[in-house]
Amino acid sequence: MQITYEDFEKVDIRVGKVIKVEEFTKARKPAYKLWIDFGDLGIKKSSAQITKLYNPNDIVNQFILAVINFPPRQIADFMSEVLVLGVVLDDGGVALIQPDRDVPLGKRIL
Repeated sequence: MQITYEDFEKVDIRVGKVIKVEEFTKARKPAYKLWIDFGDLGIKKSSAQITKLYNPNDIVNQFILAVINFPPRQIADFMSEVLVLGVVLDDGGVALIQPDRDVPLGKRIL
């Protein structure tokens, strides 16, 4: 199914920096709780199923891309506010999508 450019523009993808990571033991599938700094947009939380390829210490201070305009989603006892973007690999691992250089936090992706 094709979408229009106007459809794509509705998806608000921004650059953030992970500032805190915790293991999410109450999630049904292995996941981490992430706190992500989006600059002027503030700090947002996300549940991310990225445990196969990353340890918590590997992710802190990493830039990520996330959709910030989906409605918040309750996952166990945690409210996930943004969707972190990654590439799903054949083995089920998820590789984070990241900018290739330092960029200002909160900048929009087009």
